[in-house]
Amino acid sequence: MPRTPPHHYASKVRKPAGFDSFWDGVLEQAAAIPLSAKTTVDRLRSPADVETFEVHYDSLDGVRIAGWYCLPRERSKKLPAMLTVPGYLGEPPIPLDWARKGYAVFSIAPRGKLRSNEQFNPGYPGLLTHNITDRNTYGYKGFYVDAMRGVDYLFTRDEVDVGRIGVVGSSQGGGLAIVAAAMRPEIAAASAGAPYLCGFIDAIGLTTTYPYQEINDYLRLHPDSRKEVEETLAYFDGMSFADRITCPIVVNIGLQDNICPPETGYEVFNKIASEDKRLYTYDRHAHDAGSHEHSQIIDAFFSRHLNP
Repeated sequence: MPRTPPHHYASKVRKPAGFDSFWDGVLEQAAAIPLSAKTTVDRLRSPADVETFEVHYDSLDGVRIAGWYCLPRERSKKLPAMLTVPGYLGEPPIPLDWARKGYAVFSIAPRGKLRSNEQFNPGYPGLLTHNITDRNTYGYKGFYVDAMRGVDYLFTRDEVDVGRIGVVGSSQGGGLAIVAAAMRPEIAAASAGAPYLCGFIDAIGLTTTYPYQEINDYLRLHPDSRKEVEETLAYFDGMSFADRITCPIVVNIGLQDNICPPETGYEVFNKIASEDKRLYTYDRHAHDAGSHEHSQIIDAFFSRHLNP
């Protein structure tokens, strides 16, 4: 049977009736936790034009989260800020490039990532199915909050213009950018590349690659849990978050992506509520989603929205 053209695909994901109340409650719980941020200069990783700091802050369940914070050394006024969120397998980089473009930039390492894995470390593979039958303890509940708390950290910084905060990421980072833009109205602009965490249940039928294959592996061993798995994942699916996004956003996908199927990229884009949104599709590109060419579009997008 021929595969449906990706732009005609209809997602199986349905936003749960209790979605908004669930996440509003999670954010209320998180807001009651003091950030207790500690920022320490890292001279070894501070080149001549950028100051680099190691950051730690508290998040949900008492987990201590790490990150890298970079500033351009030459600054005479408040800076626009960028939140960078990581992929599934890669470790969060030191974001020197964004600082060199004139941004205060915070690269977050949510729980389980390097330097944030002492208290929570399900591994990779492992995170995607950690407590997958219970939305209250599913691993991504804390993971999402850890990423969103990066906005709170930027609000503590005197050099940041809190009216000009962007979020950027690709793959898992693309999914996290969608979640953060949906749940943190302080974010003024967002870029989501090859968004993972969007259309979980769609993707496990469209691709046999990892990480989504972790879910199929789990269901093979626990076939009776499929209903509970689907119910849990709907609370964490970018498809469910998308209608809360109102800021300007760009999304880019590769039309030959076998990790995050393009069908899910089209669908989550269609569900985004923002009136200022644009989808960039790259033929003959896989999970890179045209990143080399698209990087210039991302730079121009944030320059337009965060440096008016």
